[in-house]
Amino acid sequence: MPEPQKVAIGYIRVSTEEQASEGVSLASQRGKISAWADLNAYPAPEFYEDAGLSGKRYDNRPGLNAALDAACSRKAALVVYSLSRLARSVKDTISIGERLHSAGADLVSITEHIDSTTATGKMLFRMLAVLAEFERDQLSERVSVAMQHMRRNGQRIGSVPFGYSLGRDGKTLVENAEQRGILDQMTAMRERGVSYREISRWLNAQHVQTNRKAPWHSETVRQVLTRKPL
Repeated sequence: MPEPQKVAIGYIRVSTEEQASEGVSLASQRGKISAWADLNAYPAPEFYEDAGLSGKRYDNRPGLNAALDAACSRKAALVVYSLSRLARSVKDTISIGERLHSAGADLVSITEHIDSTTATGKMLFRMLAVLAEFERDQLSERVSVAMQHMRRNGQRIGSVPFGYSLGRDGKTLVENAEQRGILDQMTAMRERGVSYREISRWLNAQHVQTNRKAPWHSETVRQVLTRKPL
C-alpha cells in the first residue's frame, strides 16, 4: 500500500512596519519555505499569508487560521520561516503546536530548526508541552483562589458564552433567543460538513458579532461549537 503523499502548508506574515524589510519580506519567507520543502522531498507548498498584520494575537489573523485549518484537516506540516511569524508569545506558540499535534499535523520553523516531523522535534515539543502544562497548573491555582474570593463577594465570574446574556442582577446567565437561533444554524451547518472557516465567513457576512463585539474566525467558531453545554 503506497504511503500517503506528504503535504506542506506554508504560512507567511509581515506586519506593516516590516513591509520594506527584505529579511522578513513575504517573498523571502516564501522562498525559504519552498527551499525547505524541496530539500525534504515535499511537493510545492500551499501558501497562506497575512500581510500587514501584527503577530501579537493569533486568533485574529485569517491567513493563519486558514493555514491551521488546512494543516489539521490534511495532517500536513505547517511550515514557517520563524516562530516570530507564527506567534509572539510562548503561550500562543504552544497552543498552536498542541492543536496541530492533536490533529496529527506537524510544525516546522526553519530559523529555529524546529521540525516535529522528526523524532528530535517531537521530543522538543513534548518538553515544551510539559513546561506549558506546569505553567497552566500554577495559573489555575492562582485563579482558583481568586474565583473563590469573587464568589464569596457575589461577583460574576467568567465571560458570557455565545447564546446567553447576563440577567438583570448582572450575575445570572439567561438564554439569548436570537443567539440561540444562530447557534442552532451553526450546529446544523457543521453537521452538514461545513468547515469552521466557512461558518465564520457566513457569520461575518450576516454581521453577527461575538459577545466581545469582535468578528468571527474559524478558531472562535470551533470554541463555541465544541464548548460543553451549560
